[in-house]
Amino acid sequence: MVSVKKSFLVLFSAILILASLAGIQPATAAETGTKTITILHTNDSHAKVKPDDGGMGFAKLATLIKELQQENANTLLLDAGDTLHGTPFATVEKGESITQILNKLGYDAMAAGNHDFNYGYQQLLALQKMMDFPVLSANVRNKNDDSLLLQPYKVEEVDGIKIGIFGLSTPETHYKTNPKNVEGLEFTDPVEEAKAMVKILKETEKVDMVVALTHLGIDESSTDTSIRVAEGAPGIDLIVDGHSHSVLVEGQKAGESTLIVSAGEHTKNLGVVELTFDGSMLVNKEARLITKEDASGTQEDADVKALIDEVSEAQDKILSEKIGTTKTLLDGVREHVRAGETNLGNLLTDAMLEASNADAAITNGGGIRASIEAGDITKKNVIDVLPFGNFLVTKKFTGAEIKAALEHGTGDFPNVKGAFPHVSGMTFEIDLNAEKGKRVKNLQIAGNPVDLEKVYVVATNDFMAVGGDGYTMFEKGPLVNEYGALDEVLIEYIKANSPIDAKKEGRIATYLPFKDVPAYSWSRQYIADLYYKNLVKGTSETTFAPKAELTRSQFASLLVRALDLKATKDAPFTDIANLPEETKQEIAAAYEFGLVKGVSDTIFNPKHPITRAEMTIMLERAYELQTEAAYEPKAKAPFTDITKLTEEAQEAIAAAYELGYVEGYGKDLFQPKGHATRQEAAKVISVFLDSIEQ
Repeated sequence: MVSVKKSFLVLFSAILILASLAGIQPATAAETGTKTITILHTNDSHAKVKPDDGGMGFAKLATLIKELQQENANTLLLDAGDTLHGTPFATVEKGESITQILNKLGYDAMAAGNHDFNYGYQQLLALQKMMDFPVLSANVRNKNDDSLLLQPYKVEEVDGIKIGIFGLSTPETHYKTNPKNVEGLEFTDPVEEAKAMVKILKETEKVDMVVALTHLGIDESSTDTSIRVAEGAPGIDLIVDGHSHSVLVEGQKAGESTLIVSAGEHTKNLGVVELTFDGSMLVNKEARLITKEDASGTQEDADVKALIDEVSEAQDKILSEKIGTTKTLLDGVREHVRAGETNLGNLLTDAMLEASNADAAITNGGGIRASIEAGDITKKNVIDVLPFGNFLVTKKFTGAEIKAALEHGTGDFPNVKGAFPHVSGMTFEIDLNAEKGKRVKNLQIAGNPVDLEKVYVVATNDFMAVGGDGYTMFEKGPLVNEYGALDEVLIEYIKANSPIDAKKEGRIATYLPFKDVPAYSWSRQYIADLYYKNLVKGTSETTFAPKAELTRSQFASLLVRALDLKATKDAPFTDIANLPEETKQEIAAAYEFGLVKGVSDTIFNPKHPITRAEMTIMLERAYELQTEAAYEPKAKAPFTDITKLTEEAQEAIAAAYELGYVEGYGKDLFQPKGHATRQEAAKVISVFLDSIEQ
């Protein structure tokens, strides 16, 4: 608080004494004329400290605050809560870093928001001891003895005006933080506690003005709101509010004569209330906001910026702390997480599911921003993956709403889309031949078909929960609970389950009619790729026979269809005369374009199973045809069982191995004479086509 200094009061008293000795009578308070007191306020900053967090940042706020304090020394600075948690800047030190910043800015009081309990109420009490100002709440009580957890109010005397400030916290805290964080606490009726506070402040403390510093909000979906307090507890002059992130440009009148003010969120605005007193009587209240845009030319305060930078540098050591290990690379590549299931997406949603005990979990691929290499995992690795400070929340949705969400998220599949859903506790398939909005098939939760009318509890992030990334169907779902930040949830899960061995499990699969190609099969994505390109068919309407051997003619036909080759003349092979005309033309095209040779000048052996070596040679020839250049392997293939093959075969295997088209068995075997299967052929053709397209 910036107010009249103590030394000035002493001097002023001395002057009054001298004046009385001279026969001059001092004026009463009512005769001293008008006074202006300024109240500056923030709310719901959620630890977004820096300008790149989306708001002004605290260093720029500090400059604005100092400028306004210079204009009027009679200034109070208040915060309406949800301040101590939300970004890694806060969470890695459990709120201590934010406490330093708030002390530096000179706050006079703060309300206890639901997310300020996210570290547990014992940590909030520990942070209170570090603060140069009180955290106020008149309605948080210990269940065992009904005692108040926090200081209920404070009285500030500013230029002779006594201002009583009391705090209120939302009873929604019971489910808008992890319930374990507030075990043993009771959040009592804000209206009843407000009535008691008004009585104490006016009758006992004899204040001239009553301010309620509340974290209640004005959302219609909430039962306990600041509007209800204003209407139910007459005598409150000003409510400085948070929780609903409301932007009240000039405030909102409620009750008999209460003005409610709120500055939005994330330091996007600084609230300003000008209070005019005639003597000790409040005669006018005017509210306004200084927006991020208004402050675009304002410089950051050097001291506060230096403190933020200092804290950030010190946190680098904390962030380097090892929290576990992973056996494999955790895939967060942008093009992957926005267009399909990845092991990192599975790991994250598994963590969300376990932390919330929901029926299913869903998060958007656009929120996953980095991969984690195999080996040690640090806190910084996790924060790089989840840099936005999003929270874990649970809401209730019907099966139909869940399906609608998945239809939206996969609407552009297989193209990349930030809304692409990663899931846990549920599986589904995407039918690319169906129209948008009707592509999700075989949706299951906990292994059972989804009942479209049944209500499920779903864990998601707070961004999606309010309709972010186009998930508008999530907006109105009833809130069940709010938890900590996603990075904290994932860190704890990794600690508990290290070493991590996350895999793609077929939770999200491209729809196939073939019952013998399960979602978890390694070959499913390749078969689906060729199926939707109309390059392969099943052996029946419901079977593909993935492990069945492929013949020479079948692989040649597959390759020709993939490259869309057309024959201009017949092939010289006499043993293909009885094959279907389409197959004869495909073999003729393969021969004409140099993809195949016969076992002799006139014999092709079309029904003979194709060996892995023969398949690889055809593939290497197709590569040369498409690129118009021979691929020169950088090294020999590592396989010990190919040394007796022809030079062409060895070079083809080496080239295909380097290009990623084929793999061996174990470390050093290729099994060149082994017969290729239908699923192996699907993979090499799919990978080959993908590389050619790129």
